[in-house]
Amino acid sequence: MHIHRRALRTAALTAAVVTTTIGLVAVGSAQAAPEGAPADASRRAAAAPAFLAPDELPAHPSSAWYAEQPAAGLPEFPVFCLEDALPAEGASHRQFWTEFDTSAVQVSVRTATLKSARALAAEAEESVRACAAAYEEQYPGAEAELVDYGRVDVQEGAHVYGVDTADPDGTGTSDAHLFGIGRDGRTVTVVDWGQMGNLSHAPVDDFRTTTRTAVEKLRS
Repeated sequence: MHIHRRALRTAALTAAVVTTTIGLVAVGSAQAAPEGAPADASRRAAAAPAFLAPDELPAHPSSAWYAEQPAAGLPEFPVFCLEDALPAEGASHRQFWTEFDTSAVQVSVRTATLKSARALAAEAEESVRACAAAYEEQYPGAEAELVDYGRVDVQEGAHVYGVDTADPDGTGTSDAHLFGIGRDGRTVTVVDWGQMGNLSHAPVDDFRTTTRTAVEKLRS
């Protein structure tokens, strides 16, 4: 597993710089395609799985959530812990961020068959379960922890995990991630929420609700 440990922070900082770009939406904003967008682009957007809205993420105490419009393919920065697990074919994604060091990304993959969807969901969960050990192996002196927060009973099932990491450079820098992985039919969705800090401050109960909503929306 190839770990991009700075991807979350880099993506959040990049997103903060481009908040005035056309196509970005804040909490409660409409998600329609930009005026003048090609008709085929609108059809592709309509055919893609529905994504979370910003206000369906765990509330941040000091900031609204902002989001890009959903886009085809994988995000520019690979999803932490899932760098090699998510295929580009059939994928679409949406990036979210706040004004502080908290961001999120949702990736949905529509597969060709139910069998391939089951296999993809299982591979994604295995990749997250192996992430903490792989991080410590790749970065000697680092510390990482996996927490299994259990199943979410929705559609064909979902599961929530947490991974936190502490850098080995003595700075005390640490990151916490929550992962929701679920499936409805041929579509698998993954939500990665992350912020600086550790899992003791992570909004696990609210994120379980976010995961449930993400899977439920696959049918809309």
